[in-house]
Parts: sequence; C-alpha cells; structure tokens
Amino acid sequence: MTNQNDYAVYKPSPVSDYQGNPFIEALPPIFEAQDTIQAIKGSIEFKQSDRQLPNNTRAHIISQLFNNFFHPIRRHLELEQKISIMLRKGYVGRNIVTGDFNRILNRSHQVALSNNFEPTPSNDVRSTAQSLTFIGFSGSGKTTTLNRILRNYKQKIYHPEHNFTQLVYLKIDCPYNGSLKSLYLNFFSAVDRALGTTYEKQYTQKRHNEQKLLQLMGHIAHLHAIGLLVIDEIQHLLANRSKNSDEMLNFFVTLVNVYSLPIVMVGTPKAIQIFEQDLRSSRRAVGLGSIHWEPMKNEPAITTPDGKVRKSEWMTFTDSLWKYQWLRKSDPVLSEELRQCWFDLSQGILDIVVKLFVLAQIRAIESGLERITVKLLKTTFQEDFKPIHKIIDVLRSGDARRIAEYSDLITPEIDRQLLKLISRIEESSLDQNDQLAEYRGHAESIRLHNLLLELGYDSQLLIPLVKRAFKEHSDRKLNELFPIIMHWLNQDIPQKPSSQSLKPKSSQSKGKSTKTDQWQTLDTADLRFQFSQKESEHSFYEHLKAQTNVVFDINHWLKQVS
Repeated sequence: MTNQNDYAVYKPSPVSDYQGNPFIEALPPIFEAQDTIQAIKGSIEFKQSDRQLPNNTRAHIISQLFNNFFHPIRRHLELEQKISIMLRKGYVGRNIVTGDFNRILNRSHQVALSNNFEPTPSNDVRSTAQSLTFIGFSGSGKTTTLNRILRNYKQKIYHPEHNFTQLVYLKIDCPYNGSLKSLYLNFFSAVDRALGTTYEKQYTQKRHNEQKLLQLMGHIAHLHAIGLLVIDEIQHLLANRSKNSDEMLNFFVTLVNVYSLPIVMVGTPKAIQIFEQDLRSSRRAVGLGSIHWEPMKNEPAITTPDGKVRKSEWMTFTDSLWKYQWLRKSDPVLSEELRQCWFDLSQGILDIVVKLFVLAQIRAIESGLERITVKLLKTTFQEDFKPIHKIIDVLRSGDARRIAEYSDLITPEIDRQLLKLISRIEESSLDQNDQLAEYRGHAESIRLHNLLLELGYDSQLLIPLVKRAFKEHSDRKLNELFPIIMHWLNQDIPQKPSSQSLKPKSSQSKGKSTKTDQWQTLDTADLRFQFSQKESEHSFYEHLKAQTNVVFDINHWLKQVS
C-alpha cells in the first residue's frame, strides 16, 4: 500500500525544459544558495548553562558534534547544484506524459528478453542523462554531504494519475572485492529496500552472468524511472584484478549513454586510475565534469576594495565550530595561535578537524583543564591520533607522489578513543557523583550546586544550603534561588554547626597551595597555569612573550614610536 507521504505534489517549473514533466515537477523547487545552506546545515542545541552539567553528561553532549555539526561551504553548494541539474536533466528525455517514457520502457523490455549483450543507444530515444566523477580524500565529507543533499528529496514518489511510482535516487556502495557482479546485486538489493520488491532474490537464483545482470540493471532503472544513481567507494573496483580500467569505464558509460541513467561516481584519489587510461572514454564518463575535493586550505582573511574584511573558509569553519564548547573556562574567541596549530595537526581534513576538537574537549574535562590550549591540542593529537601521524606528515610535505599513496584515511581507531576518554571521565566522576547523590537525582539542585562550585565554594558546604533553598523556596526558579544562596554564603548562618568559612576557597589562603599537577586547572591569567602550558623546549619567558601579553616588548614599542 502506498504511503500518503509518497503521493506526488506538483509545482510548475520556471524552466521551459522541465515544464509539463511530472517526474520533474514533483521534485522540490530548485534551491538558491541560501536555501541549500538552510537545507544541509547541521542542527545542534547549545545552552551556556549546560557547561555546568556533570562531566560525563557533557562528554556525551560534546560527542554529538561527530554527527550533527555540518557547516556548509562553497564546495557543498557547488555539489548540490550539480546534483540538482543532473537529476532534472536526466528526466527531460523520460516524460511520462509525452510518450517518451513508454517508448523507453518498451525498448528496454525487448532488450531484457533478448540475449543481445552488446547494447547500443536507440536512434528514437534521446538520452539526456549525464555523469559526474566525485573524488576526494577519505574524511573530506563526500558521503556526509551527499547524504545531506539527497535527504531533501523524497526517495520515491507515487503518481496516482499514472499509477506509477518514481524512484528518485538510489545510493549504493561498491563492494570491497571490486566485483561488478556484486555491485549489480547491491543495486537490486537497494531497489528492494526502497520499493519492497524481490529483485535480488529473483536474479541471484538464476545465476546470470555479468552481461545479463548489467542488462537487467538497466531495465530496472527504466522500469522505476530512477533519477540518479550514486555509486560510492568506486576505488574498490581496482581490487578486481580480472578487470582492466577500460572494462570498468565501459560499465559506467553504458549505464549513462545506453540506459539513460545519471550516475555520480564517488571515490578517493585512487579511483582516478580508472578514468585516466583512455581520454576519449574519460570525457564520456564525466559528462557534467568532475569534482576533486582537496583538504581545506589555511588561507588568511582578505580585505576587499571597499575596506571590508572577508574571512577565508578555514577561518569561518573553525570559528563556527569553536562556538560549540561545553567547557567551564572556554575562551570565547579562537586565537590565531590555536587556529594555526589546529590546521597543522589536521591539515584541513574536515573529519580530523572535528574529531580533534571533540577529543580535545573531552580531554580538557578529564584533566580539569576546562579549556582548549595549544598544548592540549598537541597532546590530543599525539595520544589519540597515532594511526594517522604518518599521513599528516605526508600532507605537510606537499609531495604529490607521496600524498597519492595515502589518499585513504582510516579513522576507526580515533573513534574508539572517544569511548576510552568517556570511560576515564566516568571513573574520575565517581567521587563527585557520590556527593551529588544527596540530591537524589534532582536536576535543578545539581545544576545550582555545579554553578556555585565553579565560583570556588566547598562542595560539602553547598549541599545543605542548596537543599535548604529548594525546601524553603520550592516555587522559585533557578535564577531566583542563586542570589538567595549567595546571600547566605556571605553571612554567618547560626544553624550551621561548623567553624569553616563559607567564603570561596582562595588559592592565596595561608598554609594552602595548589599542587603542581593541578596548575593547569587555574585561571588563564594565573602564571602557574601559563607555566603548565609551556613547551618543554621553550623557556618560560619565551612562552609568556609568544602566548600572552604579560611581557612588554620594548623593542617593538620603540619601533612604533620612532
């Protein structure tokens, strides 16, 4: 039974080529740049107050950046535009109203019944399908971006007037062994999942050869008016040593030119070998051109002729990500020293940029640092990103030959580091959780306790006051209870049988000192904190001069005033 949400809703197209074609006019309107940004950007709920939540809870909130942070940049908009054009242009020659589509179906049915395994384009059927080669490093966001773009289209649309279900797009992965036969079966399986058919079982039982499976694949594409086929990980085709590049290339060309199926071929730079053998065939296989995503460049801001400063994509991307910090002592502005270090350790690979930021935050919580520093970024990279150290070194070298050898970034080990860090935070939080158990899970009490703890008050002294506040003023909101407790904390309370002061703990108190291994938890302006961030090969004076404004550079000043 067809879902009501799958029913076609037609909107007239302003493009003359598209007008009167139900397959096109049932698609969403053509996006302008701002529409695309809104459609594909990530959605993350961020509240300043969440910085006071318990450590383990914050670690879980931070880890959502892996999947939910997505900052659209120019390359994403260009990809959306190309896919939008391919999808619509591919339907121009398949209009169900004019009879074009029926002619294609009749011919496809005849070919499927024959044993002619040398398909050729029909003279009376005009193919408007195009193809796109999409190459980029692993971790550059190819698959993520494609998924975000495609989710703005219904995968299937039912046209009740024609009693026909249109399959708008299909996305499959190339098998690791590079087998074309396995690729065909992946295609049938994907159609089955989308439409509830049984093609995979039907064609597997008959043990068809590769030529017949290609023929059936083209027929199914016609039968369901597939608008776009995305084949990911095409570099795996190189694992099939029984096929040469020409045979693989002919497979793609046949689908586009003979079966009128628009294709996006997605892979790492290794896949370029498939297309570089025969220039003429390569041109046929990249009808809408090719896209090659390199790591993001570390470019400075530019000043326009009218005096405005325009940030580079690297700057806007990192500034956008920097806002999502759940650290209690986070710096609101990303310093240029940190930005340069961030790039040096990630080399602009977007997946690494985000993962380094996430794991650095979790390390900052675990260590008590509660902010991101240059030293912390370097420590995080050294400890948690060991599997890619060699790759990053190669990217730093700029040697194209060496870079080509390391185009596939493998990062599952880095993902596992997240679980290890969260586990360590859970262990270190046991003592705090024992104290907070006094509140019996009351979320507002715990939040108020943590806010006051950040101001330096002793945890044991806070518990009775917080409990008293909620008991005596149960109708008050958190922001109303805060000044009440602050008032109590700054006066003597008779019913408190303790000689301890309720004033915040001071690091300058007589007889008390902060241990060296805790200096990193002090305020940024504290010289002990700055000493904890010093690189071992630098003197403290060199660190202060480079990273702070503590040291007055008299030579620089003399040059300015002379």
